[in-house]
Amino acid sequence: MGSRFHSGALKALRQKTSDMNTLVSIGALSAYLYSALATFFPSVFTGAGVHLHVYYDGAAFIVSFIVLGRLLEARTKGKTSQAIKRLVGLKPRTARVIRGGQPADIPVEEVLRGDEILVRPGEKIPTDGVVLTGASAVDESMLTGESMPVAKEAGSDVYGATINRSGSFTFRATKIGAETALAQIIRLVEEAQGSKAPIQRIADRVAAVFVPTVMAIAAVTFVVWAFFVPDPVLARALLNFVSVLIIACPCAMGLATPTAVMVGTGIGAEKGILIKGGESLEKAHRLTMVVFDKTGTLTVGEPRVTDVETAPGATREDVLRAAAAVEALSEHPLAAAIVEKAKSEGIGTGPVEGFEALSGLGARALVDGTAVLLGNRKLIEQEGVRLDGLGQTGDRLSGEAKTCVFVAREGKAAGVIALADVPKDTAAETVATLKGMGLKVGLITGDNEGTARAMGRALGIDRVLAEVLPGGKAEEIGHLKAQGEVVAMVGDGINDAPALSAADIGIAIGAGTDVAIEASDITLIRDDLRAVPEAIRLSFRTMKAIRQNLFWAFIYNVIGIPVAAGVLYPFFGVLLNPVYAAAAMALSSVSVVTNSLRLRWS
Repeated sequence: MGSRFHSGALKALRQKTSDMNTLVSIGALSAYLYSALATFFPSVFTGAGVHLHVYYDGAAFIVSFIVLGRLLEARTKGKTSQAIKRLVGLKPRTARVIRGGQPADIPVEEVLRGDEILVRPGEKIPTDGVVLTGASAVDESMLTGESMPVAKEAGSDVYGATINRSGSFTFRATKIGAETALAQIIRLVEEAQGSKAPIQRIADRVAAVFVPTVMAIAAVTFVVWAFFVPDPVLARALLNFVSVLIIACPCAMGLATPTAVMVGTGIGAEKGILIKGGESLEKAHRLTMVVFDKTGTLTVGEPRVTDVETAPGATREDVLRAAAAVEALSEHPLAAAIVEKAKSEGIGTGPVEGFEALSGLGARALVDGTAVLLGNRKLIEQEGVRLDGLGQTGDRLSGEAKTCVFVAREGKAAGVIALADVPKDTAAETVATLKGMGLKVGLITGDNEGTARAMGRALGIDRVLAEVLPGGKAEEIGHLKAQGEVVAMVGDGINDAPALSAADIGIAIGAGTDVAIEASDITLIRDDLRAVPEAIRLSFRTMKAIRQNLFWAFIYNVIGIPVAAGVLYPFFGVLLNPVYAAAAMALSSVSVVTNSLRLRWS
């Protein structure tokens, strides 16, 4: 079991350096070889008047403790390569291509640039292209993260793996295979994950200096006791030489980091915070800025009715009843929000006749025998309905980054219903807490500038980056890092995966997609943004415990090595028996484990 450390020490020696492997190898070999010498050639020591003692157990424990520490640490790490598999799984398998005037389903790999492709409601769009005929609303949340479906008509761009929600259309394939937006996201995640170099361990950095120092002290000890003391005895020189090496045993050092990491990650799991190992903790405590995705992260991720404004002579109940009756037959996501609002207020709906969906505009129907027209401003104006004061109301609501649905009855404007993706209850509190911790807070989204700015103002976020696509999100994170910021990215969607990987720390909302979770360093198992500052505080406490552990791991060396070398002998006649070295080693290990467990009560 110890061979890995000895081979690692040899590799380090060939490179003229030393690391943790060197410490383990020296400690284990010193204890074992000394014990073997005492077992088979006891006269070497009895002749020097030394009481015999063997340290086979010490040699075994040195290796066992370090391997145990590495096992504990390895078990905390996630398998981020699963993120790539999740992304690949989003690709549609087939495409309905029109060739020779007839549609035929073929594998998506056989689609050629320039092919005309038919997409029906509910189907995934097989590749990137431009709409030729028809109109629809497409759910592009996997790409942009935005919950509002995007209206598509002739000339509009569409993207592979997005979902056609309503209406059929044909489009011409312009990008295939590795050129598609989804393929670019996959490539960005691969590059970002691959660019993360392993963090150099504190123990290794210390070992690079500590090991040569110990070896030098041991060598000097041997030379002094062999040649420069009165009545030099080779056995005594050898014993003191070995005592120095044994007392430098790195058992506690091997436990210093993984025990604290295990306790820290365990505490995090209890609080709904999944931390993927010590590297994430080490980076999290150095953060200077936290950047949030908007939709689904800071917001609830789906439209909600925020305002119902009425025209003179109409009531709020009348407007909601008419709108909910028509929208109950519609497939549009905004329709569900309006119907839910009417239900929540106990407003019932009457019989509906002659329902007609107007793709990209709205719908019309007879409700209780009354003609109701419902849709966007373009539809209302096309039908010759005068808005009067509702026009200004609509402009105001649109300026607040809200989507407006106008309601007309019998050719007269009755009201306007505003919908928006509202902030989560804990969003403002979380932003304020992070600012109170001295961190900068930013917002990044694929949504339009007006919506993003309005959300930023509502939550107290000054740094707002809007209309940023997935590739751009990773680039923006890179720019912030180039400016010297240590950045955490908080997101929940597939579109966030490249940015989560590119950030120093990726924090995924557990209610989000598997891809975002796999690409992140920290996952919030519960959908509670307050866990973000909790995770950062936990990293501070854990890193403090690790530093304290390393202190206890080395302090007995600092005290014990000079004593083992015999510096007290000329003054007090004291030499350190290796038995006490072993006791100090055990005490150091116990102190490290105890200090790590203290995290639970701090």
